[in-house]
Amino acid sequence: MASEKSRILIIGGTGFVGQFIVKASARAGHPTFALVREGSAASDPAKAKVLEEFKEAGVKLVYGDYHDHEGLVKAIKDVDVVISTVGHDQLVDQPKIIAAIKEAGNVKRFLPAEFGNDVDNVHAVDAAKEIFDTKVQIRRTIESENIPHMFVVANFTAGYFLPSIGEAGPWSPPTEKVIIMGDGNAKVIFNYEEDIGTFTMKAIDDPRTLNKTLYIRPPENIYSQNELISLWEKKTGKKLERIYVPEPEVLKQIQEAPKHRKLPLSIHHTAFVKGDHTNFEINPETGVEATELYPDVKYITVDEYLDRLL
Repeated sequence: MASEKSRILIIGGTGFVGQFIVKASARAGHPTFALVREGSAASDPAKAKVLEEFKEAGVKLVYGDYHDHEGLVKAIKDVDVVISTVGHDQLVDQPKIIAAIKEAGNVKRFLPAEFGNDVDNVHAVDAAKEIFDTKVQIRRTIESENIPHMFVVANFTAGYFLPSIGEAGPWSPPTEKVIIMGDGNAKVIFNYEEDIGTFTMKAIDDPRTLNKTLYIRPPENIYSQNELISLWEKKTGKKLERIYVPEPEVLKQIQEAPKHRKLPLSIHHTAFVKGDHTNFEINPETGVEATELYPDVKYITVDEYLDRLL
């Protein structure tokens, strides 16, 4: 029955990750609340459109933000689950959410802003390292405060990383040549955004995922960049010139890149050079794999997603 489903509050719901989590929550029949800043729709037409979509999906907008402790505690007391999908710049503010959860005392589960690499298993440099270190600190704070939780490791979102066939930078498929970090053989995981939302909602009330890391590793979505390029060549019938950049050169590029390029380059480096999505086994004591828990979920495969780009 729908009434038995957890009531969910999403903080940062208008962001890229947040939007598909909010919509997945509503789709799964959870009473869904999105914390939004007063006046955010008025100042940003794109946000206004998103908030309108939320309302149409039956999402209740709660006005406020995490800097208002009392208001946040009040909002949290009305729900069972809190999900943070705040952006990179707001990661350091999450202790404010943790403090409000502690005071409210009723939360059955907290999901901090994750949805990427497993930050406890990374070999990151530069901007990526900084962000991952912050996420690690948040994990340790949640654990030490004994807050019931779930960490979602969704690896790479298809919408961000597949249009360029894994290349760091362009938003469209390569037509002549493709730049490959490292040897192109590291196995990388790509997940369709809606599927990340679906798996997260499947797990939200599942006792098997409480205080665990949920890894979304669909077998059909694990590809090296070389395999990805070959699949794309097969679909287009056109060979691409492959230009390999050895790791020392990649590190030099990251170091010399302008600020806005450091993060995407250093995140690509963790997956495409270091293989940080797949170079470790899931520890059954601390982690579970989504497609094993929920074999009924029909997810969009990389193969199917590439067809959309043709």
